[in-house]
Amino acid sequence: MLKTSDFDYHLPPELVAQNPSAERGASRLLTLRRGAEAQGRSAIEDLAFGALLDLIPAGDLVVLNTTKVRHARLLGKRPSGAPAEVLLLTPRADGSWEAMGKPGSALRVGKRIRLGPDAEVETVEVLAEGTRVVKFVGLTADQAMERYGHLPLPPYIERGPTDADEIRYQTVYAAREGSVAAPTAGLHFTPALLDALTAKGVRFAHVDLEVGAGTFKPVEVEDPADHHMHVERYEVPEAAARAIVDARERGAKLWAVGTTVVRTLESSSAVDGRVTAGKGETKIFITPGYEFRVVDHLITNFHLPRSTLLMLVAAFAGYAPTMAAYRHAIEGRYRFYSYGDAMVVL
Repeated sequence: MLKTSDFDYHLPPELVAQNPSAERGASRLLTLRRGAEAQGRSAIEDLAFGALLDLIPAGDLVVLNTTKVRHARLLGKRPSGAPAEVLLLTPRADGSWEAMGKPGSALRVGKRIRLGPDAEVETVEVLAEGTRVVKFVGLTADQAMERYGHLPLPPYIERGPTDADEIRYQTVYAAREGSVAAPTAGLHFTPALLDALTAKGVRFAHVDLEVGAGTFKPVEVEDPADHHMHVERYEVPEAAARAIVDARERGAKLWAVGTTVVRTLESSSAVDGRVTAGKGETKIFITPGYEFRVVDHLITNFHLPRSTLLMLVAAFAGYAPTMAAYRHAIEGRYRFYSYGDAMVVL
C-alpha cells in the first residue's frame, strides 16, 4: 500500500517556473511510454510540445477543458486600514459565495473587508473545511470581480499578476469563467497547433470542469484514503458524449488534456466506459490501483509533491515509471508546475 510520503520528492526551487515560456507552445515535452521497457524501448524521451502533431494519430479524440479563470482574487482593507484578501471559490444559490482568504481574523463572522467606496465583502458563516461563506454589500460579486478582481496566480508563483498573465494564464480555447486556477496542460496549445492537428484528422471534444483551490492542497495525512477531497463542478455537453461514443465505436483512442479532463470523464462514466452528458460535481480521488474507464493517453504538467494530481498521474502511468519520469525531469532541468513544461503518457 503506497503512502503519501511515497509521493514526496525534492524539487530545486529554481525549477519552479515563475513565468510562462517566451512563446506559447515553446515548452518541452517529456514522453513516457507505458510498457516500453518490456518492448526493448526507452520509456522516456525528451521532445518539444509540438511533437504532439506526430504523436497523436488521425482519427483519435482529444478532450479539452474549456474553463476560464475568473478574476476571483479581491484585495481590500479591514476597518483598521490593514490589508486583507478574499479568494472567491464557488457561487451559492442565494447569491453568496464560498471563499477563502487571509488573514483569517479578517474573515470572522460579521467582519467586513472594504474593496472600494462602492463594495464590501462580509463573512456570514465559517464552514467545517475552514472556508467561509461571504456576501457582497454594494456591488454584486460579478461587478466586484470586474472592477476590483485580480487573476489568482498559484501560490508558488512569487509575484503579482501582470498584463501578460491575462493572456498566458488562460488557454486559447477558454470559454466560460468558473475556475480559480487554469487547466495548465492546455496552456501549451496554440491556435496553429490546434489547426494542424485538425487538418491531420485529429478530432476534438470540449468539457468544462471548474478548477478549485483544492488543486494546490497537499495531502497531509499519511494514508491517502483519509484525505478529504475537494469538490469541483463539471459539465459534459451532449456533443462531447457523442464524440466519445463515436471514438470508441471507431476504435480510436482518447487523449485527455490535463487531470481535470480525466476527473471529468472518469466521474461521468459508467463501468463500461460510456460517458453521460450533463452537469455534476466530483470529488473523485484517483490513486494507484484505479481502473480507468475512458482515458487512453494523458497530457499533463508536472505536479506538486504529495498532491492528489501526482497520485492521479501515478495511477495512470504506474507509480515507479511516474517517479522515474520526475527524477529524469529534475535532472534534465525541466520547468515545473503551472507555467512549466509538459509530459505525455502514451
